[in-house]
Amino acid sequence: MANAIIPSSPHKNFEGIRKIDENRVEYWTARELLPLLGYKKWQNSEEVISRAKRACVNSGQDVNNHFTGFSKMVEIGSNTVREVRDYKLDRYACYLIAQNGDPKKSEIALAQTYFAIQTRKQEIFEQLPDSKKRLFVRNEVSDHNKKLFSAAKKAGVTKFGLFNDAGYRGLYGMPLSDIEQKKGIKKGELLDRAGSTELAANLFCITQTDEKLEKDKIQGDRSASQTHFMIGGKVRQTIKEIGGTTPEHLPAEKHIKEVKKEIKQLGKSEEEKT
Repeated sequence: MANAIIPSSPHKNFEGIRKIDENRVEYWTARELLPLLGYKKWQNSEEVISRAKRACVNSGQDVNNHFTGFSKMVEIGSNTVREVRDYKLDRYACYLIAQNGDPKKSEIALAQTYFAIQTRKQEIFEQLPDSKKRLFVRNEVSDHNKKLFSAAKKAGVTKFGLFNDAGYRGLYGMPLSDIEQKKGIKKGELLDRAGSTELAANLFCITQTDEKLEKDKIQGDRSASQTHFMIGGKVRQTIKEIGGTTPEHLPAEKHIKEVKKEIKQLGKSEEEKT
């Protein structure tokens, strides 16, 4: 795809402040996002947000589904705090803010490109068949696992096998070897035999552990592994609370390599028809 648009490195900042709530829904906060768009004063930020909200209404959308107002306490010095207003923004809200920002700002131009591309990627993903969704999420897990192990290394982790297993014990309620035995799969095949739902649970655990290690400046094998176990356990508990199936009870799927072959063959067949 020689003509594909690839977001440049500044866009990593947008992903860096992205958060995931307890329901695995992504969001950004306005007070973190707007400074990246070149708005240092909150008063100016609120003007942009107001324009974006009007655009949301004009597009026939419910503003409250995309812009969620909330208050929080912040320190202002001398051990004093005050209440400030903020917003939880979904990806569409961020896109509207970028579209209604000052076009003279280079940061706005970058944000417009980034959120337009990401919004389109989401639209495409929702239209994909299950096999392609599974391949997409598997690639996401692979990419974020690399990021997690980089964060773990910075945290002083030296026993990566134990660190990795701690996450599985938290999420699956058992060590990796027991998971493989229960599912009847070969050693090292867990993620390659996991379906989309199971992969999504792993992805959430991975991204949240990565963020926790860096944000809390966790150091050492023991503390890092405990963190990985704790995050996995919280994801597991969330799955139970919403009535989902815990991952150890999800069936093993065909190996991801087979899925890749099928998608490739399907692509060739479609080309031959045209």
